[in-house]
Amino acid sequence: MASHTTFKIGGAARLVTEPKSAEEIALIVKKCNECGIRYMAVGNGSNLLVDDGGIDACVIMLGKHFSDVRLIDDTTIYAEAGAQLIKVCKCALDNSLTGLEFAYGIPGSCGGAAFMNAGAYGGEMKDVLYRCDHITANGERGSLEGEDMKLSYRHSAYYDNGCIVTGLYLKLQKGDPAAIKAKMDDLLGRRKDKQPLEYPSAGSTFKRPEGYFAGALIEECHLKGASVGGAQVSEKHAGFVINKGGATCQDVLDLCKKVSDTVYEEKGVRLEMEIRVTK
Repeated sequence: MASHTTFKIGGAARLVTEPKSAEEIALIVKKCNECGIRYMAVGNGSNLLVDDGGIDACVIMLGKHFSDVRLIDDTTIYAEAGAQLIKVCKCALDNSLTGLEFAYGIPGSCGGAAFMNAGAYGGEMKDVLYRCDHITANGERGSLEGEDMKLSYRHSAYYDNGCIVTGLYLKLQKGDPAAIKAKMDDLLGRRKDKQPLEYPSAGSTFKRPEGYFAGALIEECHLKGASVGGAQVSEKHAGFVINKGGATCQDVLDLCKKVSDTVYEEKGVRLEMEIRVTK
């Protein structure tokens, strides 16, 4: 799985499938249920830390076969779960639609963005996402809309319901294309300046504690550059744990525990990992 995650960490999966349609996903889910095999969907793997021993599950890869993005009315974009957020943002720009600029540069797929209610720079998916199509845990087609998606900070109903997101409906607003592009360029520039994009990572490592910023707390505890094995707290942005080279899953977990424990001891704030850890 190291080749399917942005952290570049993780052992082999029990089975990897690449379905070409929602119908094929439904068949895979039903077969996994029949055989008693756990399944999980993976898009870009940008918020995923896989155990060094691999994943004892059927991994359903939603990539090139689920990358369609299209305008379905003047202000609505439909995007399949495997489509990269950057592609959707460019579609919005091409159609003079505003509201999704915050997502430009987030290195994830649409399915993952809906799953975790991805956000940055004051925006979140819940601001624009009004419906998700999915395959249920029983292998049937379904959808959730509005409040039923239970979108909250880095969370959605999909954390708990066993469904696999297949498509998203995003409601945007008409805007000035020059202003939209300027904002996208500004946010991308900030990412490049402040984030360690040159190293493998899973983005922001810890959730934002209420009333604080995780990166600031970590830096105040003099943990910038701290490392365990090949894992390191980025010297560029303390909110990122990076794979400096040859990091294992255990290296990352041990470093995150060290960071969390130190911040709690010195600041009285408990940091919670934003990254999904699986095996």
